[in-house]
Amino acid sequence: LDLIYGLPFQTEQSFADTLSQVIELSPARLSVFNYAHMPTRFAPQRRINEADLPSADEKLAILRTTIEMLTQAGYVHIGMDHFARPEDSLAQAQRHGTLQRNFQGYSSHSQCDLIGLGVSAISRVDDVYAQNPSQLSHYEAALDEGRLATVKGLRLNKDDLMRREVIERLMCDMAIDLEAIGKRWQINATDYFSTALERLKTAEQDGLLVRQGLYLQATPTGRLLIRHLAMAFDNHLQHQGNQRYSKIL
Repeated sequence: LDLIYGLPFQTEQSFADTLSQVIELSPARLSVFNYAHMPTRFAPQRRINEADLPSADEKLAILRTTIEMLTQAGYVHIGMDHFARPEDSLAQAQRHGTLQRNFQGYSSHSQCDLIGLGVSAISRVDDVYAQNPSQLSHYEAALDEGRLATVKGLRLNKDDLMRREVIERLMCDMAIDLEAIGKRWQINATDYFSTALERLKTAEQDGLLVRQGLYLQATPTGRLLIRHLAMAFDNHLQHQGNQRYSKIL
């Protein structure tokens, strides 16, 4: 079941009422997403008055209440926006260290290729990402001509692959052993990730992260901001200016 918080006029109490009804339905999994307000990209969102949207503090309160209510109801907080029953395959995969994060969220199928079908879909095959066109007419034209509907792609280099592994494990396990990463890739992790570790000093001081040598563990509060912690390892973000696809909680 998918739920969205951060919508106009939502409050902590109104979302708690919704959650109470959802808990009665007892779904095996829940995805609780933060609404991404991008009016420049999606025209229908321009009709929304931004003053009617919950503030960042209000959304954080909603998320905290969500985690509290769902965990009390017996769900495991897998991470970020996903919850599952303890016997669900997602919870089992996390316990076994095989959980994966892809464009659709968390998956119990580790290291699997992902083929995207449809408009704007993104595929991940080994070390390559490829995206289909965002306009339906362009997508249909490619299919009519017997072509792959791919408009852009990226082949990852060694640095990308290492950082993808770090980011994925951090988002899935809420912790990362950089020493183990260094041994696997035959690098000096302290030197290689020095910039990322410097970026994370503030998060450590703010109580979002506990560091023991090269082992980093997100705190309960840090789990709510795991995207922010993971971003420290993403070297491509510095080239994107102020563009963000969703606001970070």
